[in-house]
Formats: sequence, C-alpha cells, structure tokens
Amino acid sequence: MTRLIKAKKSLGQNFLIDQRVARRIIDAVFPLPTDIVIEIGSGTGALTRMLVERSGFVEAVELDQTLAHGLRSSINAENLAILTADALTLDWVKLITGAKAKLLSVRRADGDRTRVRIVANLPYYISTPILERLLALDRQLFDMTLMLQKEVADRITTGPGSKEYGYLSVMVQYFCNASKLFEVPPSAFLPVPRVQSAVISLTLREKPAVEVSDKSGFFALVRAAFAQRRKTILNNLKAARALEFSQPLESALKAASVAPQRRAETLSLAEFAALYTALHLS
Repeated sequence: MTRLIKAKKSLGQNFLIDQRVARRIIDAVFPLPTDIVIEIGSGTGALTRMLVERSGFVEAVELDQTLAHGLRSSINAENLAILTADALTLDWVKLITGAKAKLLSVRRADGDRTRVRIVANLPYYISTPILERLLALDRQLFDMTLMLQKEVADRITTGPGSKEYGYLSVMVQYFCNASKLFEVPPSAFLPVPRVQSAVISLTLREKPAVEVSDKSGFFALVRAAFAQRRKTILNNLKAARALEFSQPLESALKAASVAPQRRAETLSLAEFAALYTALHLS
C-alpha cells in the first residue's frame, strides 16, 4: 500500500516501511489486551496492524482521507476504529470516553485496569502543539510512545545544562518521566527524510514533578525565561511585560537561590518552581 500512495509534503508524511523498526516500537509499547491505544497518524498501517493484534482496542486517528480509506479497506478487525480527524482539533476527552465504551463492546474488560496509551509518528511541525494538547489530559493517559525528529526527542528528554534543554523539556518533564528508547535511520521511511528520527517513551507521573500554585502561570514563566537563550534569566524576565509578579524580580531570585546571571537552560524544574513560588508570594 505504501508504494502506491504519494506522500503529501504539506502533511509532513514519511511512511514507516521497515518492519523491524515497527516491531521494535510495538515491543517497546508492549500493549496488553486490556489497553486502549490511540494511534495518531496511522499512515499506511505499519504500526496499526501490530497494535490491533495485541491491544484491547485501537483508535486510529488519521487526517488524510485517502490513507484512512485505505486502512478501512485493508484491516478488518472488530477492535479497530479509524477516525478521519485532525489531532490538533479533536475533543480528546470525548474520544477517550468513546474508546472505553468501544473496548467494552468488543471484549470483557475491567475498567479500573484499562490503560489509555498514545502511539504516534509525529511530524516536526506539529509535535509541540500536539504534546501540549495531550499533556493537558494529564492522568487520563497512562503513557505515550512517540517517534519524532531526533532533535525534538533530544530536547524533550535532556536535563538542565544541555544546549537542547528548553521550554519543551520542562513542560514534558513536569508531567512525565521521559526517556529516549532508540534512534531510527532515514532509510526506515518512504520517502526518505533528511533528518534522523528517534522513539521516546513518556510515562505520566502520579503527580507533577514539582508543586506550583498555577500550572499555566508556571509555564508562562518558563516560556519567558527561555525567550532569548543567550540572555540571563534576569534580563529575560525583565523583558516579559505580560507577566505580573507580586514580588520584585531581584528579591525573588535571591529567595529562590537562583543567581540573576544564570541562563534558563541551567535551571532544574525544582529551581523554576522555587522561583515561581518566590515571585508570587502574597
């Protein structure tokens, strides 16, 4: 099916054709008969077919109508639903609720043991906004296994002190335990991309990595801190006119034990949380 379909550059399509890589991804996911797997960007079904064999129920989300039609024609399984939709505009709560009902309709399952899991091959240009949508679901998800451009995977999984560490690192690691599983060469795809890919695992934490009074305010602070990477955290936050603090910036930095000349890429999640708390003391 892959060789008969022309990839759409506008959708960032690169179809996985290496069955060894596909099997390695599925083995890493290790789906159980009680699991619901939501696959984003099913493409030609390289992962979908294997997921259907091992999962309780698979909800495949595919934006391309031609690909979605091809999947419906080529995969006949009672535990598969194929939704033609944009993952960026989906009502995810409604989708998850519906998937749980569908699981119960095809097999007996204990609702308390059902895990909702995400598997996706995400194009670079939508990886951050989709991650933001998925992370907002918090504990409604158990984990995510994602194939991304290697640079994005490195950015998500790295820690403070690295040049890759940034807003995306903090946002994901606030919600998840993140690890890079393995890299995937360009030859595993058709058409062959110009970039290296990597598969990462994100397991949702029982509770966030740090405690803050307001998540949206915390992430606004982190985003502002990374606004210009070459600037110090003091100068970046001084320039963030949209942010309002109840305490003077210099005093809050001192209270949080964060030297004003440091750059955001050196701060841990705990230090960001301490700074946010110090800035918003009433």
